[in-house]
Amino acid sequence: MLEINNYKKTYGSITVLEIDHLKISTGIYWIKGANGSGKSTLLKTLAGIINFDGEILLNSSISVKKQAVNYRKLVNFAEAEPVFPEFLTGMEMVKLFASAKNVSVKESEYYIESMDMNPYMSDALGTYSSGMLKKLSLMLAFLGKPAIILLDEPLITIDAASLDILYEWITHKKQQEELSFFLSSHQTLETKNISLTGELLVQNQTVNLLTND
Repeated sequence: MLEINNYKKTYGSITVLEIDHLKISTGIYWIKGANGSGKSTLLKTLAGIINFDGEILLNSSISVKKQAVNYRKLVNFAEAEPVFPEFLTGMEMVKLFASAKNVSVKESEYYIESMDMNPYMSDALGTYSSGMLKKLSLMLAFLGKPAIILLDEPLITIDAASLDILYEWITHKKQQEELSFFLSSHQTLETKNISLTGELLVQNQTVNLLTND
């Protein structure tokens, strides 16, 4: 369960998003909205990486502000256009993330192999294409035991075969664990591959929850 109360995000004098009260049950949600509507702002807020007015609670008790470390341990985030230190190798990035999430590197093997990334894991990230950086970012978002996985524009940059694998990851993770996914995309999700719980429509500076119940 995710709860947002009295939320407001501004940039200077411009209000980008306002949410009076919103409760979101566990599930898979598609965040929809026009370019510039605030989809990425919402995801970065939920990830706990940008400031805002108001409060966000996970599982009714863990505050993104008051228990920031515990909150971030339970929320994984993959950016639309990931940027990593170019001098690190892919495997070094995996080890760094695994250490932060307190999980073994061995857990990453499934994701590395399924995305056919083994040949590139010892290469410096500065040599990666945008598609490889995207695959690595997505893989990192699945490590550990998160309560929420946030994927900002996960459909861009990677090829059709990799998208099918991503849908398999989402389905497998959701079946094995009780967690939520939030995917922002201006492209159409292949809903035949994943079972959506609902949509979060970002428009007119607010967010409306539309469920499939």
